[in-house]
Amino acid sequence: MFSFDDLKQKKTAVAIVGLGYVGLPLAVSLSRHFDVIGFDINKARIAALIAGHDATNEVDDEALAASTAKLTHDPAELSRAGVIIVAVPTPVDSHRRPDLTPVIGASRTVGRHMCRGCVVCYESTVYPGVTEDECIPILEQESHLRFPEDFTMGYSPERINPGDKVHRLESIRKIVAGSDSATADLLTQVYGAVVEAGIHRASSIKVAEAAKVIENTQRDINIALMNELAIIFNKLGIDTLEVLEAAGSKWNFLPFRPGLVGGHCIGVDPYYLTYKAEEIGCHPEVILAGRRINDGMGKYVAETCVKRLINAGKHVKGARVGLLGFTFKENVPDIRNTRVVDIIAELMEYGVTPLVHDPEADQEEAIREYGQQLLPLDALRNLDALILAVAHEKFRQLDVAAIRTMFASPRITLLDIKSFWNKQVFLDAGFDLWRL
Repeated sequence: MFSFDDLKQKKTAVAIVGLGYVGLPLAVSLSRHFDVIGFDINKARIAALIAGHDATNEVDDEALAASTAKLTHDPAELSRAGVIIVAVPTPVDSHRRPDLTPVIGASRTVGRHMCRGCVVCYESTVYPGVTEDECIPILEQESHLRFPEDFTMGYSPERINPGDKVHRLESIRKIVAGSDSATADLLTQVYGAVVEAGIHRASSIKVAEAAKVIENTQRDINIALMNELAIIFNKLGIDTLEVLEAAGSKWNFLPFRPGLVGGHCIGVDPYYLTYKAEEIGCHPEVILAGRRINDGMGKYVAETCVKRLINAGKHVKGARVGLLGFTFKENVPDIRNTRVVDIIAELMEYGVTPLVHDPEADQEEAIREYGQQLLPLDALRNLDALILAVAHEKFRQLDVAAIRTMFASPRITLLDIKSFWNKQVFLDAGFDLWRL
């Protein structure tokens, strides 16, 4: 195994496999201390980064230009690395089962090019056992090296929060685990060179894998509780946000909010845990109940919209409903696993025409991945209802007067999923405003 001094003196490199939300910030940050190779199989992604722009907006142009990381789509470059960090996505398939295709593909690529003495560390979110039970055999098969004699393993789960400019790689405590103490020591030094918040050393790779997968499972369950409460309070005619603000005056009340749960973390990770649990004969009830509630919120919002159209005396079939936002969360361009599509699909079941605008999302990607056309803001006209689905800051410009121009009649139906706007301002203006 290479030493930390070998890395510091740049006798060997650190390679990052996968340059998305997780891998690129890591590559840029590590390049301030080490010889870094940034590898991605997406040639267009590499070309765009070399040209100086990160489409995910996680790394600004100035930081990208200042980085010394060598960005490449040539896997042969991995042979120069003494430490290889794999940061590829871990989605679920159409049946909500873990899709390890990216991890397996990355492992094969790494195995074909890794050198003897290499440390391979995974950051991808997986269920306990994947790193050792699935990845090591692939690395051995492709490299013709033997574990642990010829290479060792590590796991350090990513904790990147897309769009968050406060909680960054450097300011979030990092979990690190190794297949032996020497590997854990080395990875602690490597990550410790850039992570100012400190390192938590897990006792084993499986412990670190489990810790990661329950982080987002816990959030998912808490949000599901808020969503269930929102449904109850709506039936009782109580404003959910007002209830949460009142309850939040107690020091230990957790500040979760209701809403759509999508993206590549919270809406996905629980299925990795439940898959493994069912494989060993355990049948999770709370986790899957939370998933059912959260997966049903798009349908609930659409049905609420239809009911309010009827109450306003508007025809549902042929109604024009605008949707503000298509990404999975605010202020990011990422549309992976966006649950706004659930609202759209349910509205279309009622014969409603949805008109979608998102200033952050890529139009070509929306068409390619979902067949969804994104419209300019001025195309949202003659509406019968408007749904604020994603709380992009760019929507702050839409005040009472701007929204009024979007409607054909003075009877304005507005659904604010994120409690984004000032409720009283819009009620005073005579709007029919509903908040989740």
